[in-house]
Amino acid sequence: MTKFRIFFIITILTAINYCSGSESVKNLVPDAEKIVLDELKNPNISIRDNVIEVIASSQKIEMMPKVAAFLDDSAVRVRFTAAMAIGDMQYSQSVSKLKKLLKDPDLNVAAAVCYALYRLGGGEIYLKSLEDYALVKDPIVQANVAMLLGKLKSQRSLPILYKLKDNPTSSDSVTYNATEAIARIGDEKIYARIWTLLISVYVDDRCMGVQAMGALGSEKGKNAILTMLDDDDPQVRLIAAGQLGELGDKSGQSVVLEYMNNPSQQVEKSVSERRNMLNVLAALAIGQIDTEPLTAHLPKFLKNESPLVRLAASKSVFILAKTAKQP
Repeated sequence: MTKFRIFFIITILTAINYCSGSESVKNLVPDAEKIVLDELKNPNISIRDNVIEVIASSQKIEMMPKVAAFLDDSAVRVRFTAAMAIGDMQYSQSVSKLKKLLKDPDLNVAAAVCYALYRLGGGEIYLKSLEDYALVKDPIVQANVAMLLGKLKSQRSLPILYKLKDNPTSSDSVTYNATEAIARIGDEKIYARIWTLLISVYVDDRCMGVQAMGALGSEKGKNAILTMLDDDDPQVRLIAAGQLGELGDKSGQSVVLEYMNNPSQQVEKSVSERRNMLNVLAALAIGQIDTEPLTAHLPKFLKNESPLVRLAASKSVFILAKTAKQP
């Protein structure tokens, strides 16, 4: 997958004191905010990139001035994510700065700027420019443009996305991002293609299939994801649990609890990168599923040694705290 996004993971202690519902999540917000603010200064590109994603996806509008500052970051990936986040949050204070970045030497950044300006009401000219970038003979640019078009959910982009998906010369990342984008727009015809990913022998394919079914969001897609809760691989199971939570189905709670209570059975202790990834998925699933037994594990995640795990837990804290405020 060539999205600039990366997935996160951890070691969990089995003994966790249960705390009570919305009040306990509210008490975790200051810790989560400190984690995010601290990681904004991290020299690691991947960490800065993920901090921006957490701020935007958690709707932390008060932190958007710090995100806007990343439009000047030296890393292409960070500038790309900052521009996309500004569009997602419709942060109009950055319009003038975005327009200057239309001439960014990296086409990925320029495409993200077009996306943001269109989201900010700049007009069809920016959507047309974004669609034109899909014709650039660069698989990374094409993959990211496909993702951005999917986020816009515009029916007019379907012919372009199908062209990217069906082009025999397209890279795997372009094909997948176009497939997920088509699903996000809601075209049910893509279901059969996604199903082939779910039954693949490759774990990465099945993970991408679950995410694409989640993007499709239909009852048919949800039922397909339910079958993946019994997958042989914990990564697939955790992603399926989280995606079901996004769709309002809490069936994956038992999968997440099983992983957190028996982490040593899911992956060898020596494989720290794999453990970190699984722990990130578990931390994210807590916010997606939103049940008290899962929420009780958040304090340990917030104290994990991996910044990616701490950020994933912080994202869940923000989402759950916002949900708790709603009547």
